[in-house]
Amino acid sequence: MTSRYSNLERPGLDEAALRNALCSPQGPYRRLEVVAETGSTNTELADHAKNHAADWPDLSVLTAEQQSAGRGRLDRPWIAPERSSLIVSILLRPHNPAGRPLPTQSYSWLSLLAALALAEGVEERTEIRPQLKWPNDVLVDGRKLAGVLAQLVPGTNGGPAAVIVGVGANVSLTDQELPVPTATSLLLEYAKTTDRNVLLRAFLRRFADLYAAFRAVDGDARREWPDGTSLAQRVSDRMVTLGQDVRVELPGGVELLGRALGLDEHGALLVRDYDDERHTVTAGDVVHVRPVS
Repeated sequence: MTSRYSNLERPGLDEAALRNALCSPQGPYRRLEVVAETGSTNTELADHAKNHAADWPDLSVLTAEQQSAGRGRLDRPWIAPERSSLIVSILLRPHNPAGRPLPTQSYSWLSLLAALALAEGVEERTEIRPQLKWPNDVLVDGRKLAGVLAQLVPGTNGGPAAVIVGVGANVSLTDQELPVPTATSLLLEYAKTTDRNVLLRAFLRRFADLYAAFRAVDGDARREWPDGTSLAQRVSDRMVTLGQDVRVELPGGVELLGRALGLDEHGALLVRDYDDERHTVTAGDVVHVRPVS
């Protein structure tokens, strides 16, 4: 995708500085690689996780200046001009501090954890306060700033599955470069900074902190953390979907109309329809959730 925006105004990621700030022994990450271009960071990192597992441990990061075959939910294409976005995937092999693997039921929270980390990291550095839209979008005033996509990687030798969490966030896209009119970018929101090095560090540090807290409670999103919050509470506090009348588009053209009540213990959306029946909607079941106009 070409752009009129000068690459001189879109500086590249500083791999050495990012590694120094984020990787062991200074930081929590075990590996961080920056590539100029890839088809999809999620796909490439999943290949590394399967074929070179020993070299790609928990909290390994792959980020790209540009990707040519990025995909969102439902296999929707996602591409952006070079150096205009945060394109980053994180490999997770979830375990608690004692080394015991987390229950696989807890994995459904990891995409919400990533969305929360991005929202909190962006707010810290830009003074913009993004919100979350279930199941995987980050919004600013109702316009999409970023999306999150998680995928499982089968374990080796009977071990537990790993998880790849990918984030694509619009940083310096102009009006003409937006993928859809309902999207936005940090540039268009007059963010305090559009320096992707600053934003990536903020996101990854916040992600590592949230992930450590989540692992410490064995992946129970409702268990209280030392600061008195929990993952479920912090996600819910930022989620604009909750408390709204929504139209849930399900596969096969089926629609569910009702009020979004909250999230269950696995991060699924609880909806009460207009006949007062409660429904549990998982991310895998839904095509789209939108407010009832």
